[in-house]
Amino acid sequence: MRNIVVCACVALGVVAGPVFADEEGPWSGKIGLGYLAATGNVDNEALNAEAGVNWDGQRWHHGLSGKAIGRTESKKTTAESYKLAYDAKFDMTDRTYLFGLIDYNKDRFSSYTQQIFEVAGVGHRLIMTEKHKLNVELGGGLTQNDLADGSSQDEGTARASGDYTWQISENASFMQKLAVNWSSSNTYTESVTGLRAGIIGNVGLAVSYTVKNNSSVV
Repeated sequence: MRNIVVCACVALGVVAGPVFADEEGPWSGKIGLGYLAATGNVDNEALNAEAGVNWDGQRWHHGLSGKAIGRTESKKTTAESYKLAYDAKFDMTDRTYLFGLIDYNKDRFSSYTQQIFEVAGVGHRLIMTEKHKLNVELGGGLTQNDLADGSSQDEGTARASGDYTWQISENASFMQKLAVNWSSSNTYTESVTGLRAGIIGNVGLAVSYTVKNNSSVV
């Protein structure tokens, strides 16, 4: 089998974000939490949490984010994954920038139990309007993978990604992120689709859908 979706999840929760933001300062952040429970013949629980912090200077931009997802069915764990990512950008012009990132993924129930990517490259802001923003990036680097059968892969990787945001209204926004990492042994694809609506102040309701795919399955 060449294609399999190893993680598909829907997260629904009340989020507070940005948790802190100074209009005259470079710092901003957000926290999100979602929980879903269903009881009956089978008891199901799903929990997801995410947090992020950003620092934006005149030319330098830094971002650190983390996410955890868990699910149980009849008190048996059926999903458990973690993600931690750091990225840095340096503006060459208003639209073009250099970037570097470290992307750590751990999934207890995937054929790839751990995947780490270190990538550097160039990005370009294709669309920069009040309502629409689209960034694309292309780069290369290294990847280290641990597989469920106990083997490992350490090899070079190429990466292409896109990040689109649509500010629908003052209190509602849509986002779509897509990243593809190619290596000689595997192609890893991650897609994140999200919709956020403000409720009051910095508190809002967020719905997101994440799909992860590894082309090589053990």
